[in-house]
Amino acid sequence: QLQLVESGGAMVQPGGSLTLSCAASGFDFSNVDMNWVRQAPGKGPEWLATINFSGYSRYYADSARGRFVITRDNAKNTLYLQMNNLKPEDTALYSCTTTIGGKGVQGQGTQVTVSS
Repeated sequence: QLQLVESGGAMVQPGGSLTLSCAASGFDFSNVDMNWVRQAPGKGPEWLATINFSGYSRYYADSARGRFVITRDNAKNTLYLQMNNLKPEDTALYSCTTTIGGKGVQGQGTQVTVSS
């Protein structure tokens, strides 16, 4: 069974940092590219970052570049998103996604709230 389970979301103050995790199971994690996306209340989904299967190539949305870092540990089947200098506008449900056999797979998400 294909499964992605995110964790690490929390409420933090502006300027704070968080690291999100995404545990993958049911597929060959080391052979697929992975993504982080988020959805803020009342808004559509926003792509944040992609990391290729090996971890050597990474791509970021403008909103994430310079503050967020996507990494992966293929030995642990886990994807990460380190987020620094968080802003209130980063408040959203954060999810990891991938495509397996042409089918999109997405976790249930983890909530990040940035507020003083």
